[in-house]
Amino acid sequence: MIDRREFLASVAAGVAASAVPLDASARTTGGADAEQPHPPAAGLAPLAFTPLPLGAVRPGGWLARQLRIQADGLSGHLDEFWPDVADSQWFGGKAEGWERAPYWLDGAIPLAWLIGDRPLQERITRHVEFILAHQRADGWYHVYPEDAAAKRYDIWAILLANKALAQYHDATGDARALAAVTRSLSALRSGLDRTPLYGWGKFRWFEGLVPTYYVYERAPEPWLLDLAHKLRAQGVDYRALFATGDLAVPTPRRGLWKWTKHVVNTGMAAKASALSWRLDRRQADREFGRGMIDFLDRHHGQVTGMFGGDECLAGRNPLQGTELCSVVEFMYSLEHLFSTFGDPFFGDRLERVAFNALPAAFAPDMWSHQYDQQVNQAQCTINPDHNWTTNGPESNLYGLEPNFGCCTSNMHQGWPKFTAHLWMASPDGGLVVAAWAPCRVEAKVRGVPVRVEVETDYPFRDTVDLVVDASAPVRFPLRLRVPEWAEGATLRVGSDPALPMRPGSLHLVDRSWDAKPVRLALRFPMRPKVTTGYDEAVAVERGPLVYSLRIGEEWTRVNADKPHRELPHGDFEVRPTTPWNYGLVIDPGRPEAGLAFEERPVGERPFSPEGAGVVAHARGRQIPAWKLAHGWAGEISPADVAWSDPSKAVTDQPEEAITLVPYGCTNIRITEFPRVG
Repeated sequence: MIDRREFLASVAAGVAASAVPLDASARTTGGADAEQPHPPAAGLAPLAFTPLPLGAVRPGGWLARQLRIQADGLSGHLDEFWPDVADSQWFGGKAEGWERAPYWLDGAIPLAWLIGDRPLQERITRHVEFILAHQRADGWYHVYPEDAAAKRYDIWAILLANKALAQYHDATGDARALAAVTRSLSALRSGLDRTPLYGWGKFRWFEGLVPTYYVYERAPEPWLLDLAHKLRAQGVDYRALFATGDLAVPTPRRGLWKWTKHVVNTGMAAKASALSWRLDRRQADREFGRGMIDFLDRHHGQVTGMFGGDECLAGRNPLQGTELCSVVEFMYSLEHLFSTFGDPFFGDRLERVAFNALPAAFAPDMWSHQYDQQVNQAQCTINPDHNWTTNGPESNLYGLEPNFGCCTSNMHQGWPKFTAHLWMASPDGGLVVAAWAPCRVEAKVRGVPVRVEVETDYPFRDTVDLVVDASAPVRFPLRLRVPEWAEGATLRVGSDPALPMRPGSLHLVDRSWDAKPVRLALRFPMRPKVTTGYDEAVAVERGPLVYSLRIGEEWTRVNADKPHRELPHGDFEVRPTTPWNYGLVIDPGRPEAGLAFEERPVGERPFSPEGAGVVAHARGRQIPAWKLAHGWAGEISPADVAWSDPSKAVTDQPEEAITLVPYGCTNIRITEFPRVG
C-alpha cells in the first residue's frame, strides 16, 4: 500500500520516469487500446498517470443514466436550435464565430462517443467536416480574420477549438483532425510574434498547451515546445498573481469586475501549474498545484469543494454563488492535476465537486441550468435586488441562457470528461483509479486485453465491486484510490480475507491475473461529520456527499416571450412550498447521535429530490426571524443564534424531524445551517 507522501516521493525519485503517452496508432473507433506506449519524447516531462484513450472507459449504472439524460437534454440538442451554436460561423452560419461552438464541441464530442449516440456523432462529424474543409492554407481556421492586425480576434477561441479537435481525433482516429490542429498550432506560433496574447487568451494561455502536448506526444517536433514556452511567456503568471493579497479579498457585492478575479479563469488556471511543470519540471510549479487550492479554500472555499465566484471571487458566504463554468473547468483541472502529479488529494476533490456542485447546477432533466448556484438557495427568481458580485438578476434561474450564454455553451464537459478520466494507465504497466463511479474499462495491458467492471452505486453506497477479467494470464499492478475520509476501508480479493487500506492512499494490488474473472470487494465506510463554515454555520457531510434540507418546490415558467424558450428548454423560477428556515439540532462532536441515514434505490434521475439514493433524517427547529432578504435567504450571525446560551435562544419553536438529501439532488436548498439548542 502506498500513501500519498510515499507515492509523491517515489515520483520525485524517478519511479514514474517511464510514464508515457498512449500510442495513437493503436486506437480504434469501436474500442480503445491501452497498450503501454513507447518511451516518452525527450523534452516533455512524463505524466504520473496517463489518461486512457477516449472510449476505453464507458459509463455504467447510474452514471450511464446520467450521461443519457445529458444527451437527451440541452447538451445533445443545442446545435439544433440555439443560434449561437446552430448558426455559428464555425459551422457555416452567421452567428457568433468565437468561443461558443468550440465550447459545445469540447463537451459534446466525449459525450457522444462515450455513450455511442450515433445521431449526435453524425451531427458533430458534419460540423467538424466543415471546420476542416474551410481551414485556410495559412493554417488559420476560417473564422480568424484575414487581416488580424486590422480586426483583432482574441486567440482564446483558437486554443479552445484545437482542444476540441484533438478530442475528436482521440475519439475517431481521423488523421485530418490531427493534421488540422498541427497546422493551426504552426500558424499560432508565428502569429504570436505579430499579435501577442491579450484578453482571454492571455489569462487562458495554458489551455493552448493541451492540444500542443497532444500533437507533440504523437510527433515530437521541437517547434511545438517552442510554442508552449511562448504561450507561457506571454500569459499571466498565476503563481505571481496568487502571491499578491488582492485575490484573498472577496469581491464586493455589485463590485468591480476584474480579469484577475474571474472565477472561470481561476477554475481553468488550477491546472496551469501541472501543464507548466511538464515543460521544465520546476519544483515551484509542482508545489503550486496544491497550494493554489489551499489558498482558494481558505479565502473562498465552499462546502461543495468549489470556491465562491459570481462572477468574480466572492468569499465563503453560502449566499454568494458559484458559476457553472467554473465548476466544469475546475473538474477538468483536477483531472489534469491527478494525471500529472499522481496525488490522491486531487481525486478526492474531483469526486466532491462532481457529486455535489456539478449536478446541483442543472435541473434533473438537464434541459435547463443555472449560471450561479448558491449553497444556501432558498429560492430562484428574477431578482433585481440581488447581491451578486457582478452578475445580473436572472443568474440563478433554471433556464436556457440565464444571465449570459457562456455556461450554456460550456457546461457540457463536466460528466463526459469525468467519466473519461475515472481510470488511467500507470507507468509500470498497470491501471489506476482516479475516481469511483460505475463503469467498464477495456484496455490492453502488456499486450493482453483486460476488462474491468466497476459495479457500484457509490457515492450513494459505501461498497464497490470490481471484476477483473484478463483474456490470458498476465501480471500487472492495480492502484485503487482510497478516499481520505474512508477510515476503516477494506479490500477483499476473491475469497481471501479482507485487508485494511490506508485513507488518502493509492492501495497497490500487484499480482498475476488468471484468465478468469477475479472479484475485488472494497468498502469505504462513510461516517457522518459536521463541519463548521461561514459565520459558524454547520454542514452535514458523509463520504463525498454534502447534505441539504429537502424543500418542497414550485416551478413557474418565465421569459416565455423570449426567443428559443420553447418547452422543455424554457426558463423557470423555483419557490419553496415548505419551510426552509430551520436551524440544525446536532452535536458536532457526536453527529451520528442526531443523524440517521436511509438507503433508497437510486432513481432514473439520480440527481433529483425524488431520485436520491440516500437520505438523512435529522432534527431541526424553525427560526421565525430568519427570513428572505434581497430575494435570498437572509444572513444570521453567530450572535443571533447563540445556540449554547438558552437565555439568548433565537427560536422558541419545537424540534421537528427534517429530511436532508444529497446536495446534488436539490434544486433549492439550505446546506449551511445555524445551530440551535
